[in-house]
Order: sequence, then C-alpha cells, then structure tokens
Amino acid sequence: MILLCLSGTSVVVQAQQVEICDNAVDDDGNGLVDLNDPACVCEPPEPTSQIPNPSFEDRSCCPSGNSQLSCANTWIQASEATTDYYHRCGYFMREEFQVPLPLPDGDAYIGFRNGRFSRNPNPNWKEYTGACLLSPLEAGVQYTFQFHIGFLDSETSPPMNVVFYGTTDCVNLPFGVGDSQFGCPLNGPGWKVLGEVRVRGVNQWIQYEITTTPDENIAAIAIGPDCRELNRTTNPYYFLDNLILADAKLFAPTIAGIGHPCNPGFTLLASEKPGATYQWYRDGIAMVGENDRELEVDLTEGNYQVLTAFDSTCLISKPYQYQIPQFSGTANLRICPGDAYSFAGRQLTDSGLYTAVLQSQDGCDSTVLLDLSVVSDLQDTVEAYFLKGEEFRMGPYRFDAPTQTSLEFSSDLGCDSLVHLDLREYPIYIPNAFSPNGDGINDHFQVFGNMELIQVEALSIFDRWGNLLFQQRGGDQFLWDGGTPNGAAKTGVYLYLAEVMLHDGSRRVLSGDVAIVN
Repeated sequence: MILLCLSGTSVVVQAQQVEICDNAVDDDGNGLVDLNDPACVCEPPEPTSQIPNPSFEDRSCCPSGNSQLSCANTWIQASEATTDYYHRCGYFMREEFQVPLPLPDGDAYIGFRNGRFSRNPNPNWKEYTGACLLSPLEAGVQYTFQFHIGFLDSETSPPMNVVFYGTTDCVNLPFGVGDSQFGCPLNGPGWKVLGEVRVRGVNQWIQYEITTTPDENIAAIAIGPDCRELNRTTNPYYFLDNLILADAKLFAPTIAGIGHPCNPGFTLLASEKPGATYQWYRDGIAMVGENDRELEVDLTEGNYQVLTAFDSTCLISKPYQYQIPQFSGTANLRICPGDAYSFAGRQLTDSGLYTAVLQSQDGCDSTVLLDLSVVSDLQDTVEAYFLKGEEFRMGPYRFDAPTQTSLEFSSDLGCDSLVHLDLREYPIYIPNAFSPNGDGINDHFQVFGNMELIQVEALSIFDRWGNLLFQQRGGDQFLWDGGTPNGAAKTGVYLYLAEVMLHDGSRRVLSGDVAIVN
C-alpha cells in the first residue's frame, strides 16, 4: 500500500502487485496462486541434442528393406549385427514387427535385436547404433541421455537392460568388423559403460533417461543391449527413437516415488540438478520451505511438481499424481447354525452384511464387505452378479463366467445345504474406439450399462504420458467428445479410468485403452 497526503486529507492508493511464484499467496489478487497464474509460466527451450539427427529424420536415401541404417545421415552401424532403419518415405513397417503408433517424434525410427535364436542361433547377434557427437561430452560435467524405446508383445520384447556406451575417439566406430560373434562393444578396446537402465513395456513406446558424468571426454557413443548372453527360442526385438543427449541442467527434473504410497514415510525424489535450487509445489501452489531434492508427502494426496532454477533458467517437472491406494473386496460366506465366524475382531453368528476396514502391512486401508449367511437362513435361489475379469466366490466355489447351477455346502460339523446359484455378468460395454468428427455416429466415448445395476460416478481420460486431458464427476451422462484443454485430441490411443458403483454398493475402477479414429 502507498499512503499519500493531499490538502491535509489522507488518501490510500493501491499499488499494482506482481505475482510472486513461490510464496503460496495470490499476490496480484486475480484468484490464481503461483503456478496456476499465467504470470508464473516456466517454459524453457527444448535441449539441443549433441547427437546429430536425433530422430533419424535426415536421410540420404529411402530404406527399401532391413539393415539399411546407412540411409540415415550421420548414424553409424556400430556392430557387425545390423540394425533396421524405417522411414515413411519408403520401408516404414516390418510385417513381423509392427511398430506401436504414433511414433514419439517425426517419421523415422530404428529397430534392433538382442540376440538371434530362431534361425542360425547366435546369442551375440546384438545390434548397436552409434554416432560421433557434435561436440564431445566433457569430463566432470553431468549429462542426461533421454530416449524412447518401443516394445512389441511381452514375448518378442521382454524386459532388458539398455546400455549407453561411450568412447574417446570416433575411430572406435564401428567395432567388431567382420565378426558376427563379437557381441557388445566392451569386448573390444576403447569403450566404457556411461549408464544403463532396465526397460519393459508391451505394445507401446516408453521414454527413459540415463544420467552420467564421464571421467574423460567422450567423442562417440553407441546404444543397445547389455553384454549378457540370452538363452531364448524367439528373437528379442525393440525400437528406438528421439535420442536427446545434453547437459543435465537443460532437462526438466523428473520425480520418483520412494517407498510404498500407503506408508507415512513415502517420499518423492527429484532428479539431481547440480548447482540448481529446488522448490516443490502441490496442485500448483508452492510448499513454502520445501527446497530439498527429497519431499515427504505426509500422506497428503495431490499433483506434485518440482521447479529447479539456476542462473536465469527455470525447469518444471511434469505432475506426479500421488494418491493413496484404496482397496475393496466382497466375501460371501456361509456357516452352519451355532457356528461363529471371526471377522475384524468380532465373532459373527447371525446372517447379515458386515463391513470392516482392514490395514495391510504397508498401511493401506482395505474395505471388506462380508455377506454372511447362516445355512438355515439361506433361500433356495441366489441371484448374483460379477464383473468380467473378476472371480465370484461362494464358499469353496469359484466362478469366472455366468452360470446357473446348484451348489452343495457342508460344514465340518456335517451341516449341509443346497443353493441354486444364478450368476450373471454385469451388463457393461466400453468401446475401444470412437470418431469425434461430428457425423452423428460414434461421436462420443462413454460407458454403457444397465443403470439399475451399475452407476458411473466419474470418467477420466489421460494421454500416453499420463497427463489428464478430461475429467467429469457428477451428472447423468459421462461423455468425452475428444476435447482437451489444448483443443481436440489427435488420432491415437488414450487411457480411460471409469469409477463405477455397483448395485451392491461396492465401487470399482475400470481402465483400458480407447482409440480416436478418423
């Protein structure tokens, strides 16, 4: 506030305020605090990769078949075992190894093996891709190597270690010339491991990151499998795209969860950024005083982000959604007259529905609904429902498909009864594709079902990176028309989460993929 005196009269004038982005206060009075205020946007430039042609887009020719990495400018076939180059201008997809779409970046990618086993077996047929760097990695400087790995099914693309190799001289590329049994670059001179990461996935692209601080200048790199020889019957195959290698300071920080999310000691750990300061946010609002790499969330749910800053550059992480897992289950039990069932510290002898909240060793709460029946109280026919993919239990019996059957029950005391079970599947249908093009046909994505038996309570849509694009809670109809905060969603595959309440009062979260098609 500024106080002025005019002709003996005190006049109070409101000074213009500027939003301070790390104090959890709405300084400019616009109702938006910290990162939720457009004044606090942190948009650093994308790091420029020291690897030339990082997405294999630049080419000297269009590939016409396998083993044509030479068409990609600046890339070197590092090993005698040959990688495959794919580009939309020519040979784009291999029939036996169909790449997940869309690609992470551009129109090109490569494919590589980790051994050959189905024909002319050779476990050292390991395919590597290499490049001379635009400028050497300097000794003592921390770098981040960020890349996308593409996976086929779990049999063709099993979990593996991807290794980032380096050498001080480009003359070491290629290695093992003329020797298809050579294997990994460490089997020859001049190469060292700069870092590695365990990768796994099914029919998708996943981005991984390796951070390294070389102890000597590195002029050339290679990427591919580790040196371990596999013993398999099928040929492991993977894809690679969008390789960004730059000073670690230029990358937005990442957040990893440490411990079990139900445990009070669960913490978040930001990636290390030498020389940078840290500031944590929850739901876009600064957590004042939380300026370390590690943050204890104290079981407080929310979307967490960390901002790192050095010199005049700020870097903000993607949101880490912390949610305490909640579990629920239903048990159907029958006992004979005079028997007792121990449930959450109580001895139950009467028919009825009983609820208890139990806690696992990790501190997670689990709500259990017990449907207890004394045999003498059982009716002749029981009508029940189950969700597809779940198992329905009644005493010692287990069912995973609709049925009409008679069940015999007998206790250890010889108490027998006969129950006629009519088990049905919940009538629910969730489409796996829709086309929001305004033609009046399949323009919306929604969950279909008998609303007397299943009630949708919330619908959320995420992209392949886990970013929330759409969410609806409450209302009569839950429809997604393909809209996002940034406009209409592009053609591709998205993740849905549908929260539903069943007619017995239990809640479920249904999830899966839905594709937007033209």
